[in-house]
Amino acid sequence: MAATTPAPASLLLPAAKVRGARTELPRGLAEARHPDTVRRILRAAEEIFAERGLAGARTSAIAHAARVNQALLYYYFQSKEGLHRFTLEMLFSQLRAQAGAALERPALPGERLLGYVNAYFDFVAAHPNYPRLVERELMSRGPRLGGIVEHYFRPLHGRLTAAIRSGIARGEFRRVDQRNTVVTLIAMTVFYFAAAPVLAELWRCDPLGPRRVAARRRAVLDFLEHGLFLQAARTR
Repeated sequence: MAATTPAPASLLLPAAKVRGARTELPRGLAEARHPDTVRRILRAAEEIFAERGLAGARTSAIAHAARVNQALLYYYFQSKEGLHRFTLEMLFSQLRAQAGAALERPALPGERLLGYVNAYFDFVAAHPNYPRLVERELMSRGPRLGGIVEHYFRPLHGRLTAAIRSGIARGEFRRVDQRNTVVTLIAMTVFYFAAAPVLAELWRCDPLGPRRVAARRRAVLDFLEHGLFLQAARTR
C-alpha cells in the first residue's frame, strides 16, 4: 500500500476556510527548519488525540512520543487546541485530495468508485488513527462541525452521489437509493478502522496489520462490485 507521508512543502498548505473565516497556519510552521520534527509531532498527536481525545491528551505525552521538548511543540502550535485543530485539518485535506482525485478521474463511474475505496484504504493505512479522531470530533458536536461538513464532507458526498447517479444512468449500476448507497459505501470503508480495538479483542489479532487490511480491502471491493454493479458491467 502506498504511504502518504506529506512532503515538507505540504506543511505549508494554505489556510483552510471554515464558516467563511480563515484558519491561520500556525506561525511556527511557516519558519519550520526541521519538517521531520513537525511530522513526528503530528504523528504523535494523531495517536494520542485518537486515544484520549482533546480533553484527555497531554502536551507532555505528545512531546515525549515525538521526542521533542514541550517548548518546541508550543513554538510550532502555540496551544494544545491549535495542535489538535491543525492535526485534523491536515488529515482532512490529505483525504480530500486523495479521494477527490480518484472521483474526478476521466473514467467510468464504477472505476471512480473503486478508485475511491482504494484511495481511502491507502490513506487510512498511513493514518490508522484517522477514523477514531473524526469519530471523537463528530460526537463532540463542537462549533467547528458545520465548517468541517461544508469544507470536507459535503464535497466528497456530492462526488460520490454524482458517481452513483451517473453509473445508474449508464446502466453500470443497479437502480439504488443514491443517498443510502453513499452512506453504505462510507460505512463499509470507515467502520472497520474505527472498530479496530473491538476487532482486536474478538479476533485475538491485530486487525490493522498489512495482511488483514489487504483482506478487508478485497472484501469491500468484492461486496461493492456484486452489490451495486449490474452483471453485464461486472463482466466487461
